[in-house]
Amino acid sequence: MAYDELLANRIRNILTDQESLREQKMFGGLAFLVRDKMVVCVGTGNRALLVRVDGAREPDYLARTGAHHAVMGRDRSMGAGWITVDAGALTNEQAVEFWVVAALEHNTNATG
Repeated sequence: MAYDELLANRIRNILTDQESLREQKMFGGLAFLVRDKMVVCVGTGNRALLVRVDGAREPDYLARTGAHHAVMGRDRSMGAGWITVDAGALTNEQAVEFWVVAALEHNTNATG
């Protein structure tokens, strides 16, 4: 199954001003990287978006509709700050922008 190209275009529109933006296929979808660090990845199926956010704020983010702690394979945690967002929670631009901005904030403040 291919990633959601419409969602990818919505993300491109939000990230258009990022100087070091690049796209790369990973995690079975299309990742958007800024400063060579992943910000978001458009996925497949119901878990439409994978975001990398501040792990200390993860409980607040997980309280949002459609947000889940990200796992790989058979319930193997990706670690703090990795969140998947259901497609149904991304139906309006404000919702998509919320997650992209949260991920950009972490990207800007993260070291390494």
